[in-house]
Amino acid sequence: VQLQASGGGLVQPGGSLRLSCAASGSIFSINAMGWYRQAPGKQRELVAAISRGGNTDYADSVKGRFTIFRDNAKNTVYLQMLMLLPEDTAVYYCNADIAVGSGNIDYWGEGTQVTVSS
Repeated sequence: VQLQASGGGLVQPGGSLRLSCAASGSIFSINAMGWYRQAPGKQRELVAAISRGGNTDYADSVKGRFTIFRDNAKNTVYLQMLMLLPEDTAVYYCNADIAVGSGNIDYWGEGTQVTVSS
């Protein structure tokens, strides 16, 4: 199983980006999916999470600006980021709790860099 993230880049403050993360491989089903981020010198933190049924949870710092959603048919989770701030600069990682043949396993994608700067 692999998680492939894309969509990062350089954007000016106030701009927007959409991150995508697609899971592939021998997947029975995907439970919760989420996005985390890690800025230089800081610990990795949860940005947003979404259950298979669509229940969402957000870090206080992104509420009202970021939206997480998923397409279960495509095994893909998205993070729409609006009104980006310099403090949103970080490497963003997707995460998924995936049911495979032997049980549930927590998978991580490779990070995608988001830089917010003028």
